[in-house]
Amino acid sequence: MRRPEAEAALKHEFVEELGQASRLSSVLTVPRYLQDAYWWAYVHPNAVRVFERQWLVNAILWGNFARLRDAALDEMGSPVTGRSLQVACVYGDLTLQLADRMVAGATLDIADVLPVQLSNLSRKLAGRRGVSLLHRDSTALGFSDGSYDQVLLFFLLHEQPEAVRRQTLAEAVRVTRRGGRIVVVDYHRPHWLHPLYYLFRPVLARLEPYALDLWRRDIGAWLPDDMPVAIRSARTFFGGLYQQLTLIRE
Repeated sequence: MRRPEAEAALKHEFVEELGQASRLSSVLTVPRYLQDAYWWAYVHPNAVRVFERQWLVNAILWGNFARLRDAALDEMGSPVTGRSLQVACVYGDLTLQLADRMVAGATLDIADVLPVQLSNLSRKLAGRRGVSLLHRDSTALGFSDGSYDQVLLFFLLHEQPEAVRRQTLAEAVRVTRRGGRIVVVDYHRPHWLHPLYYLFRPVLARLEPYALDLWRRDIGAWLPDDMPVAIRSARTFFGGLYQQLTLIRE
């Protein structure tokens, strides 16, 4: 059981991080594509109150959240060691479980461009050691080259226009050390006989206008040419509707 003074120190750490995010908010603006396409899911304060429910996140992923979460966590390490970066906050318990897998001395940074998402995640993570919340844009993370042993992108790329997605991947590769891992979980084109193939396509086209890019092209199409990576593993789930891809920075 943690002592009261230890709990107070940990809460102060999160408050300090959020204060830094608040100060930076005048410098970092919400990207236009987020305001236009995802104001209802992430940007508006009411979005957190609606979507921060484990059962709802699981329903949105057709009952596959735990399976996809665990696939990502297993690729990050069991246990998780060294320095980890999660790019963008995630509804549900993904980040809590990632933090719980960390060995003593390991660190986890979570970078997001939306202060409201950082604030929400801070409430969920209060008491976890070695975790920092940082107000950063995925296309310009501001970390040194090779800063991290592993980087996680969990259902982020499908929310970004092609140019933004390309830069996000370039940044993820850049901040990963040579030999380190970039773990991606996202949408994938399902088999044409999948019962959701024709039903889900118009839903994605209406609510997530960039998601169908991942039906049309492999993620490798947006990887940087000047920073070589190798595919360590590639898997699909739920009839091909979702994918998990692990890259190694060479």
